[in-house]
Amino acid sequence: MARSLIAGSSQAGLSRGRPLAATSSRESVGMESQIIASLVGVDKVYESDGVKLKALDDVSLTLYRRDFAVLVGASGSGKSTLLNVLGTLDRPTRGEIRVAGVDVTTQSDNALSRLRLASLGFIFQSFNLVDVLTVYENIEYPLIIAGAGPAAARERVQWLMEQVGLTAHRSHRVTHLSGGQRQRVAIARALANSPALVLADEPTAALDSKTGETILELLNRLNESEQATFLIASHDQKVMSHAKRTIKIADGTVTESCGEEAYVYP
Repeated sequence: MARSLIAGSSQAGLSRGRPLAATSSRESVGMESQIIASLVGVDKVYESDGVKLKALDDVSLTLYRRDFAVLVGASGSGKSTLLNVLGTLDRPTRGEIRVAGVDVTTQSDNALSRLRLASLGFIFQSFNLVDVLTVYENIEYPLIIAGAGPAAARERVQWLMEQVGLTAHRSHRVTHLSGGQRQRVAIARALANSPALVLADEPTAALDSKTGETILELLNRLNESEQATFLIASHDQKVMSHAKRTIKIADGTVTESCGEEAYVYP
């Protein structure tokens, strides 16, 4: 897997299994301090053989700490493009994007790679695991890249394996796992470095309905325990039923955002 796609967080908090408990509240901390990511007037235009396609059209959106938001839209509506520009895997044609307080539109490729490692986690529909590695090693990999010490990495991986129910499979290569188990590994890997923002592109699409429901319950639980913000692209009604916010997108334009605008710890 390309190093630039491995996401996590800064080393603060890597010396323990769980992140630090939140101490802020809506009353004591301004809403601005709760913003994890924002897009303002974002366009994305692709051009091929002289033909221009506007995949995102003047998108403005704010995500707050511990949001569990689902991005809903038909195929071709711009869901994956929005995830890609927010995740700094692609650059917008116009507009401002801020992630963890950083204006990503002004950063170099190397700086964006460091930001992905510091603040972002990715969960892919196709899992994108390293087949030659074990469950433990796949989860450990982003911790090694982030420079976590052996003891801190071991504690974090063991805790995450417990959370996703894979402790008994720690030494299994991921090619020997079911689809649901592989997605659990992908979730644990995405959360390895305690990212502020986790982006998931159709995380249940390759799973049967029962396994998909289990994965959604797991994501909801980790949203609480890890205090991370989740943005999930999906057209699955079951995914939407788990959302704190539903963000609709059509023809590259965000048309509606309903639910909790910000969800913070008491």
